[in-house]
Amino acid sequence: MITSVKEILSNAKEGGYAVGAFNTTNMETTRAIVEAAKDMKSPVIIQITEKTLDYAGGRAIFNLVKNIAEFYAPEIPVGIHLDHGKSAEIIQRCINIGFPSVMFDGSRKSYEDNLMLTKKIVDFCHEKDICVQGELGSVPYIGEGEMGEIDWEKYMTDPQQAAQFVKETGIDALAVAIGNAHGFFKERAIPDYDRLEAIHKLVGIPLILHGASDWENGKVKEVISRGICCFNVDTATRLAFVNSLAGSFRDQHNLSFDIRKLLGDAQNEVKNAVMKKIGYFGSGGRI
Repeated sequence: MITSVKEILSNAKEGGYAVGAFNTTNMETTRAIVEAAKDMKSPVIIQITEKTLDYAGGRAIFNLVKNIAEFYAPEIPVGIHLDHGKSAEIIQRCINIGFPSVMFDGSRKSYEDNLMLTKKIVDFCHEKDICVQGELGSVPYIGEGEMGEIDWEKYMTDPQQAAQFVKETGIDALAVAIGNAHGFFKERAIPDYDRLEAIHKLVGIPLILHGASDWENGKVKEVISRGICCFNVDTATRLAFVNSLAGSFRDQHNLSFDIRKLLGDAQNEVKNAVMKKIGYFGSGGRI
């Protein structure tokens, strides 16, 4: 059943676990996420990016997710969310489509501009009962900087700024940077757990961690105990999907030309990856 992202995050925060916010690009990935959540009896958030809106068609992919969640897992709380919206225009587009939750990512702007734009978007969205996630600090991507020694201090979220940002913008959730990184960008060797704990003490809303697809159980437990209640996952599921297809094409003796089998196998691998993450996050059996 389609459920408020704010409600899903609040329940995780109160329950001391985290939920997975998994990105989708197609039917197979969506089915994999929903089936994994159903088997694990876990709430889940399914995210769509700007690029996926353009690739799949905004209304098409939104209604695909909505229909699969409602028809195949009516007992599972499923939130639908825009991931990394970079402008007011894309936020408006998603509102028109029907998104109940959006992220405005102003993290590459100056603090003052990020605060001002996030506040405007929150004011507009809250009038329509739409949940808003903001981001403070910067979670780097490949291509944004050198992969050698990194001055992580300039990327990470300042706890005092976070408190001010949340108070002045009125956001419902905050994505933080503690040495985490998107995709294959080399992360900080050890996340700044103390920084996260300080943010958690100053900020009363759910905290989100992006760029943690490769995190295993130890790191996951550490940050959940310090306030993280949601992990964004994209790279791990993409790798599962692509590696499955690559393996099928390498096996020339048993290569199938049945697209349903090729994509079905990839869907199963994504499902396994999602179930593994749900196990790490502790959200299984929470419904």
